[in-house]
Amino acid sequence: MTLMAERTSQMTVEEFEKIAAFAAVESDAFRPEFINGRIEDKGVPDGDHNEIGMWLQGVCMQHRPEWGLYGSDQGLKVESYRNGRARPDGTLARRGNFAGQGEWAEPDGVLMTVKITSFDSDTDRRDRKEKPAAYAAAGIPVYLLIDRDACTVTVFSEPDPDGAGYRDSHAVAFGEQLALPDPVGFELETEILNTYVR
Repeated sequence: MTLMAERTSQMTVEEFEKIAAFAAVESDAFRPEFINGRIEDKGVPDGDHNEIGMWLQGVCMQHRPEWGLYGSDQGLKVESYRNGRARPDGTLARRGNFAGQGEWAEPDGVLMTVKITSFDSDTDRRDRKEKPAAYAAAGIPVYLLIDRDACTVTVFSEPDPDGAGYRDSHAVAFGEQLALPDPVGFELETEILNTYVR
């Protein structure tokens, strides 16, 4: 085990938040998360990533104008006992849900989190395994994974009350229609995502 890995495994949430606050002041390129006791670099999104986020924001506003799809600047406390910190690419909640909260908000009132994959070597571990487990443990009803590597959209729902992840998932290829379950409750037409494939 390397010294950094050893140090990270012993790191407290408070220590992580100090590092994250320092990074926010000193670097635009390092945007840390703290999942499963490890610091992860969120990375800087590319243009296609941003376009997908804007498209999804518009779709959400069209179907639920009283909701906001907040961007990755809003961090969430996740995992069992809120010992993790994540920055979803999108967080769907009622407008005003995060008023009075800081950089790392409680997940109460969050209806859905969204991840748009980047072309990272750890996408499988982080976005397809760890993030769904963390969001389910936090009680977030729906996790939407827009997977640019696999050209699929997967919706995870029904968080297991014992913290074992989501009990249901359904994936479609880019171009197919996907039903987002309650409390989101609308159909997502995904044809436009074919525009943003490398």
